[in-house]
Amino acid sequence: MEKSWKEAIKKVLEESATPLHYTEISEQILSRGYYETDGATPAATVNAQLTASIKHDREKSPFIRVGKGIFTLKNSPAASVEISAPTVSKQELETLVESDIESSDSIIHSFGMYWQRDLVVWRNDPRVYGKQQALSKPVDFGKQKGIYILYDHHTVVYVGRSIDRPLGKRLFEHTIDRLASRWNRFSWFGLLDVTSEGSLRETGLNTSLASLVATLEALLIEALEPPQNRKRGDDFSAIEYIQGIDPELKEREIQNTLRSIEQKMRGGS
Repeated sequence: MEKSWKEAIKKVLEESATPLHYTEISEQILSRGYYETDGATPAATVNAQLTASIKHDREKSPFIRVGKGIFTLKNSPAASVEISAPTVSKQELETLVESDIESSDSIIHSFGMYWQRDLVVWRNDPRVYGKQQALSKPVDFGKQKGIYILYDHHTVVYVGRSIDRPLGKRLFEHTIDRLASRWNRFSWFGLLDVTSEGSLRETGLNTSLASLVATLEALLIEALEPPQNRKRGDDFSAIEYIQGIDPELKEREIQNTLRSIEQKMRGGS
């Protein structure tokens, strides 16, 4: 196991034949056991480590940035590999690195796509768990604010907002209202940022018109998946979270299994 994030990042990039996005780097670090963390945002940590190294120690940094969120090692064969990323000038690249260290100006900070309704224990104030990656700390998005979409499988049946009432409560209401039997999946796009400890926090809105339009474009592309769009949008920096299962459901499954075993043992005796 490596002693630091930086060493773990370098090891992953040394083993890769191509440049990698920071989310993929963090996923490989955790899955290969190169570094252990209790944090809920390993991808954001990797991005911060890379961009800070390039900004503050440009000459000695072992890393270079070859596209938006995509990195490799200096003097690595991967540095000359063509990737599907926009070409940027040196000045533009420095601006992008600078913006990565500061907070994103996107109004959407996190999102989840096509989460399953039956993986949540529905109550008035439900816990809606998600993970940045399979091995990272789970985050409860029940208090998230933003926009959500209800689906019947992949068919959109309703679009709503969770501002005055948080995401979990709004979704719970749809389990008992006129839409109760009409949806089994949901997506959400959150305004609240996620801290490394796994809590949600509000951030100041510091966005340009161009960024706002790009975010709205990206949100529509993600939600509607039009066949002619091949990318999510130019400046959509939000991080996607995969759904986690409520521990209460796991406990119920264990208890049901134990009861089933006990019944079989009684029947056998």
